[in-house]
Amino acid sequence: MNEERYILFDQYLQGEMTVEERNSFERTLSENPEFAAEFRTFKEVLEQLENKFGHEQEREAFKENLSAISDKHFNKEKPKVFPMRPWYYAAAASVAILFGLFFFDYNQNPSFNDYNHPGQAHFTERSNTNENLIVAEKTFNERKFKEAIPFFEAVLKNKKTAEIQYYYGVSLLQASHYSKAETVFNELKSGSSVYKEKALWNLALLKLKQEDYTGCKQILQTISQDYEDYDEVQELLDALD
Repeated sequence: MNEERYILFDQYLQGEMTVEERNSFERTLSENPEFAAEFRTFKEVLEQLENKFGHEQEREAFKENLSAISDKHFNKEKPKVFPMRPWYYAAAASVAILFGLFFFDYNQNPSFNDYNHPGQAHFTERSNTNENLIVAEKTFNERKFKEAIPFFEAVLKNKKTAEIQYYYGVSLLQASHYSKAETVFNELKSGSSVYKEKALWNLALLKLKQEDYTGCKQILQTISQDYEDYDEVQELLDALD
């Protein structure tokens, strides 16, 4: 996360955006899981801070401390001035520090976002006549996974290949359609295509995203050491121990 993004989050929460800005923000929330996760974290931290420092005198003292921390850790040219309450500005500028202070000892489990690399799809190089496939590739690569799903489904009705199935499954996972994604990856896992090991890795990520750490570890242990990204598999296994 970064300071400019905190300011954007606060503007949204305080109703200080135009209709167009708000619509754009909400569209990003629905299409970008990482952005949405950061926004949830921001809200949770602010809620905890407000609960902890509800009295004005305590809040003012804490605000001064946060301002000092902000000056120390974000010593750079100030961005554009935004109409934000000082209390929230100080909190926003220091969220990264606060998150570590409040949660470091309580959240030792690995995060889905740390291992989530959907990659890029390149179908149109081999099929420039399938309009649905062209749109599926475009929306996937723009990280509009929810929008890509129906186009993949339209393609798969007439052309079911392991490659298209795989990127369809990834789109489902990114959009948190867990049951459908699991079905797709299980089918690929049972086959003999080059996407077999990739499907296993994504099944592990599916469990990780749902915070099923035991299930994630069990799947990781079935991935062959010949898998091209096995270093990341081992890294996640170590993080789960």
